[in-house]
Amino acid sequence: MDLIPERDTEPAAPGSAQRDIVITGARENNLRDVSLRVPKGRITVFTGVSGSGKSSVVFDTIAVESQRQLNETFTSFLRNRLPKYERPHVESVEDLSVAIVIDQKPLGGNVRSTVGTATDIWSVIRVLFSRCGTPSAGGATAYSFNDPAGMCPECDGVGRTVHLDLDRAIDWSKSLNEGALLLPGLSVGSWEWSLYGGSGRFDNDLPLVEFGEEDRRLLLHGSGFTVRVDMRTASADMRFEGVVNRFERLYLKRDTAALSEKRREAAARFTVERVCGSCDGARLNAAALATRVDGLSPADYARLEISELIGVLERIDDPVGGPVAAAARERLERLAGIGLGYLNLGRETTTLSGGEGQRLKMVRHLGSSLTGLTFVFDEPSVGLHPRDVGRLGDLLVRLRDKGNTVLVVEHDPDVMAVADHVVDMGPRAGSDGGHVVFEGPYERLREADTLTGRSLRRRTPLKGAVRTPTGRLPVRGADLHNLKGLDVSFPTGVLTAVTGVAGSGKSTLVSRVFTAAYPEAVVIDQSAIAASSRSTPASYVGALDAIRRAFARENGVDAGLFSFNSSGACGGCAGRGVISTDLAFMDPVTTTCPECEGRRFHDEVLQHRVAGRSIVDVLEMTAAEAEKVFDDRALLRKLRTLDEVGLTYLTLGQPLSTLSGGERQRIKLATQLHRTSGVYVLDEPTTGLHLADTGTLVDLLDRLVDAGNTVICVEHNLEVVKRADWVIDLGPDGGRRGGELVFAGTPAGLLAHPTSVTGRYLRRDPGVGAASASG
Repeated sequence: MDLIPERDTEPAAPGSAQRDIVITGARENNLRDVSLRVPKGRITVFTGVSGSGKSSVVFDTIAVESQRQLNETFTSFLRNRLPKYERPHVESVEDLSVAIVIDQKPLGGNVRSTVGTATDIWSVIRVLFSRCGTPSAGGATAYSFNDPAGMCPECDGVGRTVHLDLDRAIDWSKSLNEGALLLPGLSVGSWEWSLYGGSGRFDNDLPLVEFGEEDRRLLLHGSGFTVRVDMRTASADMRFEGVVNRFERLYLKRDTAALSEKRREAAARFTVERVCGSCDGARLNAAALATRVDGLSPADYARLEISELIGVLERIDDPVGGPVAAAARERLERLAGIGLGYLNLGRETTTLSGGEGQRLKMVRHLGSSLTGLTFVFDEPSVGLHPRDVGRLGDLLVRLRDKGNTVLVVEHDPDVMAVADHVVDMGPRAGSDGGHVVFEGPYERLREADTLTGRSLRRRTPLKGAVRTPTGRLPVRGADLHNLKGLDVSFPTGVLTAVTGVAGSGKSTLVSRVFTAAYPEAVVIDQSAIAASSRSTPASYVGALDAIRRAFARENGVDAGLFSFNSSGACGGCAGRGVISTDLAFMDPVTTTCPECEGRRFHDEVLQHRVAGRSIVDVLEMTAAEAEKVFDDRALLRKLRTLDEVGLTYLTLGQPLSTLSGGERQRIKLATQLHRTSGVYVLDEPTTGLHLADTGTLVDLLDRLVDAGNTVICVEHNLEVVKRADWVIDLGPDGGRRGGELVFAGTPAGLLAHPTSVTGRYLRRDPGVGAASASG
């Protein structure tokens, strides 16, 4: 393929006299000496298959260099406290502006972080209640659940309390000598158990169920005396502390971060979390909750959906409260405008999806009067129903029209369509990517001979013949969160797509209710992989041990020699391949280890080979390349799973920590292939997939079904919906206007449904429309 990209010679947008961002000789990751001009003051969308180099250009080169140079303008005192960025591998990046990166990383925070606090809207609401509320509880801090002046004293402003569940902690049918105390550290004979068993206050052979009221109170809550406790090397007089009091002190009224993971998990088994009985989950104290503005309390404001709260604030028109209410309403309207109107201000940020978190970050910047910035987005359409992608496009245009540059890494054609300029990376992924294969407007990309261009021209018709279900998995009376007592059956032996706008209840129904009813289901989501920082695709799918054994068998040495976590590790870098040097306020310096030159193994290891390849050579291969080196059938089967889930571009030694959410989901799927008679639950498996790879993924799901499995996908991508056997559509909208079963049936039936939002957008799909017209 000719890798000289087709270029757009169209002049800059009217009124935009700004120069381009000029990149020369970018070599970050797999970039092949890329030189590129990115127009400022315009929307530029970067496309290409996963691993083609999009993120390497946008995030690892442009954004990192902008943030690095910005940090250099601060004093050494501040720089020592800011995130540190290494200079990217690029000859030069000219005419940069300050970059604001809006990615899919979770918003973070803790149980005290809510939609209201993350957007600063709750601060405005607090001012409204402090100025206009009656009876007044005081200043604005009196309405803050993160301030002692306003927080509920019972739950400390969290809204929930955690209690020891005595029926889990104690086996009442047993005596102390028989092990009635089940809590961590209280096994019979331990020094901690001796605090009770050696106190002389109890009959150690009497079942606890037969204890009198005073003995039971003393055991659970007693205090005021000491007990002589014998330990391994000495004896000591220790203060007696009831079982409940001791547990609360050790596990509930302290920072448990200092505890071992094992003890934290052990303690969690004996607790139960409840809504705070004092504030009923509202987080605030009684004085704050008693205040009313137009008949509503702060708790009412926190629980109302954003779209409903807008209407409440519109009614406030008095001279004092009017301007404050208008300021809050303006911010809330931005949230509703980007499709988050179903959220409420009391929703914890830790419960938001990656897409919801990203859109929340986007809205923060709409009210800013700063211009001339570069906004960098990472697949902002993730988690969005086709209806809401149009709203996203409007937001990107608004940011551009304020005088900003907008850079978007994206796979969705509807987002590409709003771009002023498109850069297509490729031609494929990994070592076959890293080139700019097209530059120009979206209309010309649709005609281009690139993988993206060809995919845009492809038309997928609606599935004709659907599979016949082999049975049903019913869910009855589902009423969690916004679900309205749903009765729905999931057919077995087929591919089911669960659809609906964001907030309609899809994830609640499938990931919470269905999986609770059918715990044997295999859930494959996008959460972080519980593996060490040194884990790789080869180790995760179980191929690395077999590779090591093959090297050991071929060379007559120990298999540990071929692990950079064991005896094979380079002594200079401990198997990391690099040495990082922290230079305080200056940029950190990460250098390739001089001893192993980045190979992570010591020299002796490299002398041992299989088919002329060292272990380093193998870890730098893709799965397809490694299949040509080995002949072990079990190993080859594991390697092929990486290709089957579309991870053809990953090298076997790439750290798992560098994978995206969609890549993590697909590598989890790779470990579950070749099962039969199973139930698979997938959460938006097309996340991060190029148009060309979506078809490959659906082919894989079809193979799983044909092997006798049941596959259920929560999905927005119409390519999956068109090829499903059964569709369960929830709605009709999000939040309180969702949670209902709109449709259950075949894709053809959904196409004809008069009120389904998904059905409406399915009718607009070019492939479906073309088939309907020809039919």
